[in-house]
Amino acid sequence: MGTLEEQHSGAARTVSFVMAVTLIGKVLGLYRDRLLAVHYSTGSAANAFFTASRIPRVFFDAVFASAIAACFIPVFSEYLEKKGRREAFRFAGSFLTIIALLTGALTLAGMVFPQPLVALFADYSDPATTRLAVSLTRVMFPTVLFSGVAFSLVGVLQAQDHFTAPALMSAVSNGAIILYFFTLDAKLGIYGLAGAYLLGWLLQAVIQVPPLGRLGFQYRPGFDFRSEGMKKVFALMGPVMVSTWVQPINQAINGRFGSRLYGGAGMSALEYASNLYLVIAGTFILSVTNVIFPRLSRLTAGGHEGEFQNTIRQTLGVCLFLVLPMSAGLTAVARPLISLIYGGGAFDAFSTEITASALAWMSLGMTGYAVQNILSRAYFARQQGRVPLIAGGGAILVNLLLCRALTHRFQVAGLALSSAIAATVYALLLLLPLQRSGEWLLDGSALADLGKTALAAAAMGLCVRAAQEGLTPLLPAGKAGEMLCLALCTGLGVVLYFVLALLLRVREARLVVSLIRKP
Repeated sequence: MGTLEEQHSGAARTVSFVMAVTLIGKVLGLYRDRLLAVHYSTGSAANAFFTASRIPRVFFDAVFASAIAACFIPVFSEYLEKKGRREAFRFAGSFLTIIALLTGALTLAGMVFPQPLVALFADYSDPATTRLAVSLTRVMFPTVLFSGVAFSLVGVLQAQDHFTAPALMSAVSNGAIILYFFTLDAKLGIYGLAGAYLLGWLLQAVIQVPPLGRLGFQYRPGFDFRSEGMKKVFALMGPVMVSTWVQPINQAINGRFGSRLYGGAGMSALEYASNLYLVIAGTFILSVTNVIFPRLSRLTAGGHEGEFQNTIRQTLGVCLFLVLPMSAGLTAVARPLISLIYGGGAFDAFSTEITASALAWMSLGMTGYAVQNILSRAYFARQQGRVPLIAGGGAILVNLLLCRALTHRFQVAGLALSSAIAATVYALLLLLPLQRSGEWLLDGSALADLGKTALAAAAMGLCVRAAQEGLTPLLPAGKAGEMLCLALCTGLGVVLYFVLALLLRVREARLVVSLIRKP
């Protein structure tokens, strides 16, 4: 065991490395989406493809992602802490077998009955788009099986503080899809693209095998539902499942409402905006939560409650300091960013406009997205599921009611705003019970810093928006002008936010200065 400073330094290096690798994968994902936008824009093929790709992902996220991410890792960590690697690996083998069987059964059901699923997720006025979505759904449903295996293996690695292969998953998958666009898309079209996505998910499982071998993990099939570990997983899985439904089910709700807008183009606009949003928000937020969750699980298993609370408190402070300006800045530059990333080819000015509108309003929920990801991990690490269950159900209900109220009047902007408000509600419903129980993750000092951070971020966002509108007529048209505008606005935003945060004496800003000055 090293000193506390060494441990924090090691954690920071791990997060930085994971973030860098994740960023590479996300950038490749953006390029993948750009190729999709240029080839298919927001037309019927893209709309059908996004529906078909979302259906298996929602079913996996809603049913199995909770068991793997939120239930398996804490129980596996407890086995490692109390029973040793041999028993932990035996439990992992049983878990992997059961997940493979269950995801395989769901895959077969989805491939046999895709029609009612498409009807549930989309409401296209064009029958041809619906038929194509049904056909593509049948092709893409094995994603559920591949995801189940891949994420189970990821759980074994992350619980032992091995993050490289899991962080590489996105880069490998996106690389395979990008290669398809340059080689076979002209010949195989949208069906070939569905096959390329399947191959990408299969590769995500394959790349986990070598590091698992180096750790001494050998898969031995097991089917013991009644083991102590599986009982704990199933006990946690019900309430945790509902809490992890929030994002995929809200996306499905918004997608269904979006399929009724602009001849179905609202579905694609939301998907492109959501993908870009998750690249920007997820690169930082998910890198942090993926690293701290196994640590939180071990702290809980070891009974280190004080250190557990300090880890959550510090993580919240740093995340809010960085996420609030990201949210404000993204709202300010949504249109030139969408035009730069997706514009061109079949992706015309109308597609740019509706996608930028979705991104701008969606970005207002980034703070809620960050807080809910961190706090849900805290509940899961403690093997507590009741509060996330109630909070998740509440967030889904809020999103549905707001979609019904706002879509007709505000179109895609209303759907994006509904998503942002639901994310914020979910975060508050997770935070308030912790505050009332006396943990005070946000005490008076932290709340004061949060208010000052929000003020600095809002002022920065308004200035960046004004700068963007002033610079656009002065810069050359095309990609070069858009890139220069975004670079100048980003630089201005970073400097202005940091200066304002220092003037307002925000604790995290002073911490950054002290780290820079430290020899």
